Amino acid sequence: MRSKSSDHGDLSMSPQAPLPTTVAGPAGRLEISVEGFEQPAVRGIAIVCHPHPLHGGTMTNKVVHFLSRSLNELGFASLRFNFRGVGKSEGEFAEAIGETEDLLAVIDWVQQRFPSMPVWLAGFSFGAYVALSAASQRNVERLITVAPAVHLYDVSSLTPPSCPWLLIQGDSDEIVPIDQVRAWVQRLEKRPRTVYLKGVGHFFHGKLTLLRDVVVGALEPAAKQLPYRRLD
Repeated sequence: MRSKSSDHGDLSMSPQAPLPTTVAGPAGRLEISVEGFEQPAVRGIAIVCHPHPLHGGTMTNKVVHFLSRSLNELGFASLRFNFRGVGKSEGEFAEAIGETEDLLAVIDWVQQRFPSMPVWLAGFSFGAYVALSAASQRNVERLITVAPAVHLYDVSSLTPPSCPWLLIQGDSDEIVPIDQVRAWVQRLEKRPRTVYLKGVGHFFHGKLTLLRDVVVGALEPAAKQLPYRRLD
């Protein structure tokens, strides 16, 4: 069995400068939280978006946290952030348009700071809609949407991403109607890989481990195709 260091190759590197706790956004500073950046090397960086700001959504949401940790398991560093007007992020809610601009600013910061790193996007509910909206506007290598808010926004107007896309949806979701999700997916010319989870509600109560298993199981083959790279 190979050691972790041999999987990563030559990891000798100078200590990395501490990452900031905020980055510049179009409406002011955006609060961020990072995991895995202390590792000597990673396969890429995953940016994870939280649910609706006006309904209590923040980057500490448990589904967002589990998504982030699941991607850490796959060898990714992860970055969560608060949309404008949430937590310590500046600005005010902007009907998903401004929040998409926030995400684009975060992607730009990551790609400028770590230009050799593949970027994956993930989001839950409102955050899934925002991630989908941004995915076609930047060079990202994979998209993961969990319970996308198809009931709140016109997803048919969005350009589908050119990258591989995983969609996870509970069939007992009490907020996002599964029939609307199915109908939207059926209309897409390029469809995502879709996993419907029996008996799972919107917030994955008692099912977070299942969410982790689905994410890791679906994405591990693709993650293993990516070499570990130094974060410098």
